[in-house]
Amino acid sequence: MSRARADEEEYWHSSKFRAFTFDDEDDELSQLKESKRAVNSLRDIVDDDDDDLERVSWSGEPVGSISWSIKETASSSTSSLEGRDSSLQKGSSSYAAFPKQVSSYSLSSLFKGRNKLPSFQSLSDALSDTGVKNYAPELRRPKAEYKDYSSDWSPKDTVRRMQRGKVCSLERFRSLQDKLVLLDEAVAGHDGNVITAVLIFLKRTLRREILFRELEVRQVALCHLIHFLKETGEQKLLLDLLRFLDRTEEVALSQYREHLNIQDVEKRREFLKGCIGLPFSAEDTSHIQDHYTLLERQIIIEANDRHLETAGQSEIFRKYPRKASILNMPLVTTLFYSCFYHYTEAEGTFSSPTNLKKTFKIPDKQYVLTALAARAKLRAWDDVDALFTTKNWLGYTKKKAPIGFHRVVEILQRNNAPVQVLQEYVRLVEDVETRLNLATKYKCHDVVIETYRDLKDRIQLTAYKCKVERGSADEEKINSILNNMQIRWKN
Repeated sequence: MSRARADEEEYWHSSKFRAFTFDDEDDELSQLKESKRAVNSLRDIVDDDDDDLERVSWSGEPVGSISWSIKETASSSTSSLEGRDSSLQKGSSSYAAFPKQVSSYSLSSLFKGRNKLPSFQSLSDALSDTGVKNYAPELRRPKAEYKDYSSDWSPKDTVRRMQRGKVCSLERFRSLQDKLVLLDEAVAGHDGNVITAVLIFLKRTLRREILFRELEVRQVALCHLIHFLKETGEQKLLLDLLRFLDRTEEVALSQYREHLNIQDVEKRREFLKGCIGLPFSAEDTSHIQDHYTLLERQIIIEANDRHLETAGQSEIFRKYPRKASILNMPLVTTLFYSCFYHYTEAEGTFSSPTNLKKTFKIPDKQYVLTALAARAKLRAWDDVDALFTTKNWLGYTKKKAPIGFHRVVEILQRNNAPVQVLQEYVRLVEDVETRLNLATKYKCHDVVIETYRDLKDRIQLTAYKCKVERGSADEEKINSILNNMQIRWKN
């Protein structure tokens, strides 16, 4: 009896199988790892000269036969379904079952560890198969990643995270004190985007009276909110805020800007008429009055000119048709329009340029520039000449330009004035160097020749002779001056 018991113990100690204990790791994953280590250890023992051996499946049938192909297809589909069902039945703490694809291994390939057929997978490939990853339980993210979505941040930390572009929920700041601390931290961070974001949150969660009262002592945040309301067009809230702050002029200006949104001309005129009584400064009040008067004039001029253009009763409208309406145009544009189409009208008419100058107190320089551009565009050189001609108390005429004759020459040249007209005004430029530059640039040869003669500069006059056309009247004039013995040349 003792002999049989000793044989039994020797059998268990000599066998590779062990009795069951609770300390054993008997799960499928450990078995697969042990099988992998066993196969890898056999690679060094088994040689590679058995390629001519016939490969058979686990069922004993040759690999590649018709019966093997049918069973292979059926077993693979069945094993995939069984593996998926078993993985769904197990809990998240256990490992998912591996799909059974045993039919794809031959005996020789099992011991060699790799088959030359492209459809064969080694045991190491099976362990790293993507199918296993799909059925394996997903590991939870580290707690540090979930920290971004925590709602326990302090106001200072919240502002810092917003500056870094992190998503932060401001809903946890419910008390007025917390909201004001958050606003103060945003202002201290000197980040306009964060300040605006906090102000939007406060505007949505606080009553207007409380918000206005707290912003009154926080000027930086107040300026941000006013700018934000102007940009977003929240006119009603902006006016309420300005009234609370007792900024009457800003309230009036904000109401005045509303005329930009009115498209109908008659409604805009009535709106501007109502804006005259708003509490503007004295200077702004005069501007509002001028705006209303100008629009009223434009309505009258537009109606009259549209009638003349439609009836074809005016030659200038037939020769130069209007390209746009005069309504809602600036004062300078209206003046140019009047100088172009109504230059000769009497001062008593609304469309007269002199009437516009007198009514809106247009400076002389602005009036001369505008009238010169309009009449030069029409090539009305007589009107241009009359624009600069003045008479003294003795009746003598003299040309005078409040803008300087060098600018007159430039405007005339842009409107393709003839050389004779240009020369007349180039001569009136007082500065000699500027006169020579303009005359040379615009090829006013007579002015250049006369200037060098007056300067008694023989060398420059001789050099300029090469720039004029040979045999022309200008060359003859230069030769005549050079041969004049009465001129005492400086060089």
